[in-house]
Formats: sequence, C-alpha cells, structure tokens
Amino acid sequence: MTDTALVTGASGFVGSAVARVLVARGLKVKVLMRPTASRANIDGLDVEPVIGDMRDADSMALAMDGARYLFHVAADYRLWARDPNEIERNNLEGARATMQAALKSGVERVVYTSSVAALKPGNGEAVDETSRHSPQSVIGAYKRSKLVAEREVERMIRHEKLPAVIVAPSTPIGPRDIKPTPTGRVIVEAATGKMPAFVDTGLNLVHVDDVAEGHLLALDKGKIGENYILGGEDVTLETMLADIAAMAGRRAPKVKLPRGPLFALAYGAEAVARVTGKEPFITVDALRMSRYRMFFSSAKAKAQLGYRARPYREGLSDALGWFGSNGYLS
Repeated sequence: MTDTALVTGASGFVGSAVARVLVARGLKVKVLMRPTASRANIDGLDVEPVIGDMRDADSMALAMDGARYLFHVAADYRLWARDPNEIERNNLEGARATMQAALKSGVERVVYTSSVAALKPGNGEAVDETSRHSPQSVIGAYKRSKLVAEREVERMIRHEKLPAVIVAPSTPIGPRDIKPTPTGRVIVEAATGKMPAFVDTGLNLVHVDDVAEGHLLALDKGKIGENYILGGEDVTLETMLADIAAMAGRRAPKVKLPRGPLFALAYGAEAVARVTGKEPFITVDALRMSRYRMFFSSAKAKAQLGYRARPYREGLSDALGWFGSNGYLS
C-alpha cells in the first residue's frame, strides 16, 4: 500500500514545491486547501485536494485521515496587515490546530516548516540554529508569528511527544511564486526597472526546489525536535539587484539610499494601505529589518541530512523565466 502524505499550503510557493517532490518520491499526496485558494500551482499534479483550514481542528482531522506523514507548510506570509495581530493569530492557531490533529490521528512523522524569521540575525556574519530570538527582540508581525508558532511546536514535541522535525527555510526564490512573495515582488520590480535604488542590506537566497528537497531529507534523516536551516547563498541586496539587471538586460541600480528619510515614505505607504487594503511595497518593519544582513548557515543540515543547494543565480534565473512566461514582467 502506498504511503500517504498530507501537505498544507500546497497552493503556495514552498508548499507546491514540497508536494512535487513527494509525488516524485511515489507517495500518495493529499493537499489541504481553502475553498478560495488558487489551484494553478498544482494543476496537472497527481494530488488529492482536500478542502479545509489549518486553524480548524475538525477539518484538519478529516484531512489527516489515513496520512502517515504531515508536512505543515501553510502560513500567513504577509509582512503587513491592517491588523498585525491577525498574522500572529493565524500562524499560531494554525500550527496548534494542525499539530493537535496530527497527535490525535497518530501521524508517524511531521515536518514543520518554520522560517529563519524566527532566528536572530548577526552583525553581518552567518548565524545558525542556536541564534534564537525572543518575542521581545523579534521585529514585525510575521517574524513574531513564526517565532511563537515554532515555540508552540517545540513545546508539543517536549510535552506531548509530537513526532516533529522543524525546518527553517531562508528566502526561497524560483518558479511558481504565484502571489508573489515579498522577495518575488522585488525580483519583478527590479526586472521591470522599477527599483532604481536600494538600501544596504543582505539576505540568504535559496532555490525553492532545494528547500523542497530539504523537507524530504528532514523526513528521512531529521531527528525529532531538531531544527534545520534550509538555506542557500548569502547575498547583498546590491548584488542581487545587479544580477537581476544583468539577466533582464537592464542597467543595475547604483544609488544606495540612507534608511532615515525612507521611514516617512514607509509610514505614508502604510497609511495608504490601511485605506486600500493593498499591501504596501515598503513598510516600517521591513526598513527596521534591513538594518541587519540576514545571513544564515546551513552547515547542520548539510552535515546531518546531506542537504545541498545550487548556486543562487540559478534560482534567480528560474524565477525570472517563470515570471516572464506568466506575464508578470510585461
């Protein structure tokens, strides 16, 4: 009998990549989707959609019926909301309800998708899984939401014997970034010549398909209760924008902006967003976070899981190819 895996968030960027590697492995794959979720990312994929909501314990119990493995990838991935507490509630309640359903249904193994957002960045050096934020030190609603949800999963591993391995993707890029994510928006804006300047910051970029393979390695080789960073290359924003410009046949931006004057712009953009409901391109929290270079080490995942990531420029190239063929760059 074929083993069954349930994937939450499979309509999204990382979740659809995880679903694909599980189908390729030969597993029977069920995908939890909200009624309004787009199915574009799973079109043509041999999966069984199940309608439900990660925050609802009853629908999670129904979705998990017959599943041997759970991949909880779903998250409210917004860096801004009219009510910031909504992001924290969604991710915490989603993790709690999903993990409780996993315990009740007797799922053999859980891979929980956290984020490097729950880790404390260093002063320009790459940090590992031991660099832990507190709810007081973390910046922004999304990062705080991932932190408190991760802590809840850790508590359930310790006290309720939840058989979960935690993975922490860095910043994924690549095909099928349908929404797109905040990083995908930067790629689109830069490729269409709408980012003439930048601030001095950095991030760790990884191909989304390598993140998905890392989830499979965590299923096979991860230790219960351990956390593994699934990252790629540390890159400054200046370098990333220059690489996008070269691939898109544009001139790289040269103007490096000081952060101070941008805060007024960010406050204004958020004020407009509260009226329109549309996420602003620049936010106060993003500017605060940009003071840090979000550099991370995947040494633990490499040593313990056999994790590997391709050069980040391949992810950029695949992202630009996908955005281009799907009308985002026109």
